[in-house]
Amino acid sequence: MIPDLPLSALVEQIRSGAVPAETVMSSVYDRIDKHESQLNAYRSLLPQEIALARAANIDQRIATGASVGRLAGIPVSIKDCICVADPELTNTCGSRILEGYHSPYHATAVERLLAEDAIIIGITNMDEFAMGSSTENSAYDVTRNPCNPEHVPGGSSGGAAVSVATGMALLALGTDTGGSVRQPASFCGVTGIKPTYGTISRYGLIAYGSSLDQIGVLARTAEDCRLACDVLQRHDPKDSTSARQALVAAPETVDLAGLRVCLPEEYLNVESLAPEVRESVQVIAERLRAHGATVEQRSLP
Repeated sequence: MIPDLPLSALVEQIRSGAVPAETVMSSVYDRIDKHESQLNAYRSLLPQEIALARAANIDQRIATGASVGRLAGIPVSIKDCICVADPELTNTCGSRILEGYHSPYHATAVERLLAEDAIIIGITNMDEFAMGSSTENSAYDVTRNPCNPEHVPGGSSGGAAVSVATGMALLALGTDTGGSVRQPASFCGVTGIKPTYGTISRYGLIAYGSSLDQIGVLARTAEDCRLACDVLQRHDPKDSTSARQALVAAPETVDLAGLRVCLPEEYLNVESLAPEVRESVQVIAERLRAHGATVEQRSLP
């Protein structure tokens, strides 16, 4: 079993030898064996023996005293519209048009994960060319919600969200144009972030709307997303829209004193809103208040 730790703490356990990377990988593939046939999170998956060999290589490097990266041994899934140059994996953007396509190069975001010794284990299912919000529109069958397989997982990064929610990956890259990371993250009970446009390189991303698309991160917690963003966010000369200015580091502590948050009455006071959704919003409102924010319900003008 994988210890229930933030990614940064798990990497420290791997670096110390307390938890071998091969053990982490084996546990992830156990979950794939358990869940994948029902949920269809992955469209292309690295054979287990190759994934274990790559994890064992991390362990061997650690045993010899070699330095390893900030994501050493972490199994990562990549959305099908982000290029991965691996002979064992294909990129199709969820379409039969690209069936069997092997990318000749890595997306910059993938290169940066690999440079920190993450292990790419598979390509996740998505709505075809990202045109959807339920992951029902893939040419490679639907992806199902792990909380209830009769429900959708959201989209278009539905496979990415499901892979993290079930432990079939510990970190995932998705893409977000108008909610395609954040919405499936909410549907599947994980954390998803669409970073500010230009902070993560889009080189190697098969575009949907170039002026809106952004590679984003899905993980179990905001802290895990922060670690991934720290790895990914910096200028890339291959992407003309990549930000050149220095990025502001995320604060170590959260103080929202002085922040005013509006909860629109038109969104909350409707009969069609599920009680569980309303309750979840109120829980978050209380957390914001606990950190110093002022949260009020108001009618939109």
